[in-house]
Amino acid sequence: MSELIIDTLTGKTSAGSVTVTSEGGAATQSLQQGLAKAWVNLNGTGTIAVRDSLNIASLTDIGTGGYDTNFTNNFSAADYSYLLSADGVVNGNVTSLGYGDSDNTPLTTGDATVESRGGEGGGSNVDATVYTTAGFGDLA
Repeated sequence: MSELIIDTLTGKTSAGSVTVTSEGGAATQSLQQGLAKAWVNLNGTGTIAVRDSLNIASLTDIGTGGYDTNFTNNFSAADYSYLLSADGVVNGNVTSLGYGDSDNTPLTTGDATVESRGGEGGGSNVDATVYTTAGFGDLA
């Protein structure tokens, strides 16, 4: 058995370039590109409570089913991928999750406003007992 204990990985070609070979050995992937750069797991009912998070400076409840996540370290551009999920919805089922609030606020490099809607056709916003998000992209 081998064990490697280090605090920092630095790429040989460039500092942020570390490549990992796939299990079968046929493909490679950038280690840095495959990591979530921000995520949060929260209770979205009543007074919101963060269970755990990474790179989240603050979280604001902007109303039923709506949350604004502010990043500790910003993304380099607003075209990163931000994934959402909700479970344990109060008074209904989630039929849609999306970026932005009722004003369709887009993702920005420093924060993401997200919401969950319930009922047929998207209905009105609903809270969830388990709400999770994850952001993938390049940090500034």
